[in-house]
Amino acid sequence: MWEQILPGLRIKIFMTVVLGVIYPLAMTGISQVVFPRQANGSLIGAGGKTIGSELIGQSFSRPEYFHPRPSSAGSGYDATASSGSNLGPTSAKLFRGTIKVDDKKNEVVDFDGLSLRIVHYSVENGIPYESSVPLDRFRDAKGELSDVKLIKAFNDDKSPLVFTPKAPIPADAVTASASGLDPDISPDTAMAQAARVAKARGIPAEQVSQMVGEFTQGPDLGFLGEPRVNVLKLNLALDGRFPARK
Repeated sequence: MWEQILPGLRIKIFMTVVLGVIYPLAMTGISQVVFPRQANGSLIGAGGKTIGSELIGQSFSRPEYFHPRPSSAGSGYDATASSGSNLGPTSAKLFRGTIKVDDKKNEVVDFDGLSLRIVHYSVENGIPYESSVPLDRFRDAKGELSDVKLIKAFNDDKSPLVFTPKAPIPADAVTASASGLDPDISPDTAMAQAARVAKARGIPAEQVSQMVGEFTQGPDLGFLGEPRVNVLKLNLALDGRFPARK
């Protein structure tokens, strides 16, 4: 019996040591020598502090910054909960959004939906639009657009709100990635935000558009993927060249 068991046991121990110890250590050592920055997470620092990774997106919402894609990872760009919405192209929830009642009996957004994202993207970036109902009717006491009111209007079975931008909106501007952690946006999405960023920083829009061009990366190896702009890198460069007004 042992004559049959021992050879298999030796092979198991040998493969465990080779593939479970020697190989990982060798690959780790080689990567630290050849690709140290990538092996350690492609981290980005500023002011002596690590502020993120060029591989993992993070949220920006202030007008002086370029905004990333929407995210369904946790509450948004949560690296511990990487995920997409898993909603299909025929989903009413995906297009119209939904609301829910929280623990305090207040109506809050459950899922924002494409229609709401298109509204905000158009308004924030000065894209002309047509609306079946004036958007001022959906503002709250602070004068801000109420997401809950808008989602209710989009889901009104009798007379749903119809909102139509007069200019094309890039798909990645209003759709989330499968991981919810995409660090890049398309050049078109970046260019659509350039005027807003320039106005918030008090600089000519041409200078911001030029920076978008500088930070546009082409497809990998010239043919893999699409041109893209890393949001974190671009925003850091903006802070360095044109600090936001306080």
